Amino acid sequence: MTSDAFDKQRVVVLGGSSGIGYATARAARDRGASVVVVSRSPRQAADRLGVTGIAADLADPDAVTRVLDGLGPVDHLVYTAGDALSLMPLAGFDLGRAHGFFELRYFGALAAVRAVLPHLRSGGSITLTTGTAGDRPTPGWSVAASICGAVESLTRALAVELAPIRVNAVKPGVTRSPMWGAGEAVEQLYAETAKVVPLGRPGEVTDVAEAVLYLMGQSYTTGTILPVDGGALLA
Repeated sequence: MTSDAFDKQRVVVLGGSSGIGYATARAARDRGASVVVVSRSPRQAADRLGVTGIAADLADPDAVTRVLDGLGPVDHLVYTAGDALSLMPLAGFDLGRAHGFFELRYFGALAAVRAVLPHLRSGGSITLTTGTAGDRPTPGWSVAASICGAVESLTRALAVELAPIRVNAVKPGVTRSPMWGAGEAVEQLYAETAKVVPLGRPGEVTDVAEAVLYLMGQSYTTGTILPVDGGALLA
């Protein structure tokens, strides 16, 4: 992909102040895009990248609509927003907390897609974010797995309903990201991942960002869920 692959195209990254979203915003900027980062606290990330930052609660559909209405034409929408998921065993299950995860990761994505449609230019694309928990759940991951499955189904359904607008999703495995936090337990997770995945390491946010940009630029791909997991689903 050339350094000017997205020259003069507007890329809006919802949830772009850290992790995968930040890496995607940087990669799009480096390829000539005009990037807008939208999150609760985008200023620091936007200043580092030299792009536009807009503060908004991405779980609030009205707030997202106001932001997108104010931007004008958009070429690519990328939705990476999501609070860190955690184990939620059925024993002691917190239904309100589960609703909160769905509110941002699923309904937030759906609301953002609806809001961007009047502004999406011909040839534009939408890229959502899911995860491998839907394919390889472990005990306590019923909510995380359900969200991943829901986003995958949403991606395919929107690709049909909104055609010829392209709608795809990236599906990262365990990826080094601020979302996981820090500490001994997190480092152990990365080490255990490296032992079992065929490529011998956890993912990096740059790996996922490159997959997002591929989907943005691939004009004959829609309804695709692209794994970026080092082969974890084969292990």
